[in-house]
This record gives sequence, structure tokens and C-alpha cells, in this order.
Amino acid sequence: MIADAFAPIAVTERSGVVESIHHGAVVALGPDGAVAWSVGDPDVVMYPRSALKPLQAAAMVAAGLQLEDRLLALVCASHDGRPEHLAGVEAILAGVGLSPDDLENTATLPLDPDAHADAVRAGVGPASLLQNCSGKHAGMLATAVINGWPTSGYSAVDHPVQRTIVDHLRTTAGPVDHVGVDGCGAPAPTVSLIALACAVRALAVGGHPVHRAMSSFPEMVGGPTRDVTRLMRLVPGLLAKDGAEGVQVVALPDGRAVALKVADGGGRARTPVTVAALRSLDVAVASDALTEPILGHGRVVGCVRSLVGAP
Repeated sequence: MIADAFAPIAVTERSGVVESIHHGAVVALGPDGAVAWSVGDPDVVMYPRSALKPLQAAAMVAAGLQLEDRLLALVCASHDGRPEHLAGVEAILAGVGLSPDDLENTATLPLDPDAHADAVRAGVGPASLLQNCSGKHAGMLATAVINGWPTSGYSAVDHPVQRTIVDHLRTTAGPVDHVGVDGCGAPAPTVSLIALACAVRALAVGGHPVHRAMSSFPEMVGGPTRDVTRLMRLVPGLLAKDGAEGVQVVALPDGRAVALKVADGGGRARTPVTVAALRSLDVAVASDALTEPILGHGRVVGCVRSLVGAP
């Protein structure tokens, strides 16, 4: 059973008492790429969701996509929908003669609270451009144009762009046994947790353009208050990508890497466990650098504490 793949990885403490236990699977790779340690089953197969975006972007690069690093980082992003993100998406599309009207991802309002409020005040409704995956979708459209493939229906699983991405994943990450539908409407392939860690590690070790873009422009990958952006700013050279349903992957050029999946899909344990796992690999990041505070009557009364890695 898949439940057997998971073990306790973190607890939520409130006023000195454990309130919740978070289960999941974690794998940490050392500089040589070997498993330094793991909790739960590192071979568990799951949807990486947006944590797969660096590998999807690498597939697009292999298919001919060429963008400046700031825009390539946006192709890997689950962005906040801030003005710099929207301008970047429009620039990717304009570069191949397209517009936001060509996007097929789910229409939403921005993730960023200020950008969300600005859109509401301006009377702007949900739009594909504003949704956090619009950079990835713009990259898919640009890849289609570069290769002479149709732009209509590019998000369908049998479109050449999507077949190219899945074929590249099979080459770089191993078996893809199932392809579902992601929240944005694009295909969502499954891979194992250790395959995700190893494949993203290869991007960092190999000096891939995706690694350079993400680590150089972390603000384009998320936003100024997002933990994934803050983590990359704290650790120079780190590639970090979060995914829906409690997934995260991080990797350094020296070969150290971590991937994790929170069993119930909750996000609270994701970053505390990632920080602890990195510290266990002797990555210089303070244990309190990125915390998940627990509030009581508006003040901090506890935190989410990792049970794995370094304290």
C-alpha cells in the first residue's frame, strides 16, 4: 500500500505541545549522488506537480527553446503574478509572435496578495496570464512555434510539445507510468521521488541553463515573500522548486540534493523539512532561517519542527 511509503517527518507544536504529526518521504543525496539518508520510501511514485517544472523546462530547451535567463526562470516558475512576472510572460509570447490570448492554462487571479488586490480594484477578472503556471505555458507555446508545431491544443497530452516533454522525462528521470492532468490544465506525469531528486541534481551538477536561470533569478521562480525564492537567496547556487500537494526538490552544483513529499499534501512541513535536510548535508543554512510559525491570538506560539535531518 502507498501508505507504507510514508513515515513521520515533522510535527506541529503549539504552546509546547505536539498538535499534529506530518508524514511523508524524504531522500537526501550526497555530493557523489548516492543516497546519504532517506525516510519513508524514496522509490514512492507520485505527482511532482510544479516541482517537475525544471525538468519540463529542460525538455523545452532540448527541443530548441532559447530564452535569456530571467525568462527561462519564469518558464520554471509558479510565480506570484506580480507585474514583473506578467511582463516576462508577455515577452516570451511576443518573441514568437503570440499573445496571452494563446494561453490555455486555467484562468485565476494572482497569488501575490498585493497583485491580487490590485487586480480586484481594477476590475480585472481571472485570466490565464495571471495564473502561476503561465510562464511554463508560454514556454510550451514558444517551443511549439520554434518547431513548427500547432499552437492550438498545445496542452493536450498527445500534442508534440507534451510528447517531447514526457519522452525527455523518461530519458532523464526514468519510467513515467502515468500522466494525469495538472491544476493548470497541462499534463502531470508521475515519477519516483528519488528519480526527481537525481534528475534535478543532474541539472545543477551539469551547469544546465535551467539551473543557472533559476539560481540567478529566484524572484522570477516565486516571489519576494515565497519560501522557494527566499531559500535560493539564502543558499547561493541552490536550485529549489516547490510543488503542489507538499512536494519540494532542491539541488546544488556540488551534487547535494533533497526531494520530499508530504503524504497528505499539506504544505506546512515542506520548508522546515527541506532546511533540516540541507543542514544534514552540511549546507550552510540556519535552522531558523525559514520557519513555519504557528499563531495564537495573532502571536507566534509554536512552529513546525522537522523530525528528520539536522535539528
